Amino acid sequence: MTQNTQTAEPVDVLCVGHASYDLIFSIPHHPASDEKLFAQDFCAFGGGPAANAAVLVARLGLKAAFAGYLGDDLYGDRHLAELQAEGVQTRWVVRGPAPTPLSAILVKPDGSRSLINYKGQTEPLPSEALVFDDLNARTILFDGHEPAISVALALRARALGIPTVLDAGSLHAGTQALMGRVDYLVASEKFAAQFSGAADPQAALWRLSEIAPAVVITLGERGLIWHQNGRSGALAAYPIHATDTTGAGDAFHGAFAAALCEGMGWREILLTASAAGALCCTHTGARPGMPTAIEVANFLERFAAPPENAVQGRSS
Repeated sequence: MTQNTQTAEPVDVLCVGHASYDLIFSIPHHPASDEKLFAQDFCAFGGGPAANAAVLVARLGLKAAFAGYLGDDLYGDRHLAELQAEGVQTRWVVRGPAPTPLSAILVKPDGSRSLINYKGQTEPLPSEALVFDDLNARTILFDGHEPAISVALALRARALGIPTVLDAGSLHAGTQALMGRVDYLVASEKFAAQFSGAADPQAALWRLSEIAPAVVITLGERGLIWHQNGRSGALAAYPIHATDTTGAGDAFHGAFAAALCEGMGWREILLTASAAGALCCTHTGARPGMPTAIEVANFLERFAAPPENAVQGRSS
């Protein structure tokens, strides 16, 4: 495996984790057993939580970098070119003979989707695969898919006072190892339920607040709930018509890290991240849905801020 040896430039947000290539099919309904469907539309772009977040950060006008793996294959070449065209720094991209992970995404007319991911024999990077000796980042976002390099980097970031964010989409070894080592745990409802064993997101929030200083649980069209600095609250979702929900979480996490990097207040961070996630849902495919700074600003001006409600309960 090889790592780009170009000199690292200062970055606002370093996104560490998974990169894939997404093949997106728009279909009329979920296929039944032995049914042959004809897609109504098709597109293909780079994907993956951390890689998408890096593109989102760059489109917001900040300096972004991606750290992770891409294979020495057609899809790896295409994805690397896309990242570089977006202005994402790729110094910490490792290339190798294992294939670039692929995702086949089936999008239904109501915007819901099904996803099939194929990694083949591609394994997470070993701890020695990347060197961060000249790291100069203001914020680091992890998606948990590269645990060997992420845990040590999270510990180093804490020692250096660099804020860290975890995109906790589902419970696995990487997210479990990082959840207690980051400053901001931004979790899906799925992760919260898997970890806490609680069907009630509010109960899961209290459990997660014992582990991380700040916690957000995203609830899709039901908005989000949060706990930070002994306070808790809930924020409703923006009312939109969803075309495709693929990548909405990636957009939310990227915008969250970018807003944090820019020193926004807590409510402004949540509103900005929610707006980015909502905008992503209005496009087909995750990467095309990553909004620009102008699109987010116009969206926030056009839509009244959704209501924020205090959540009653104990404080940690």
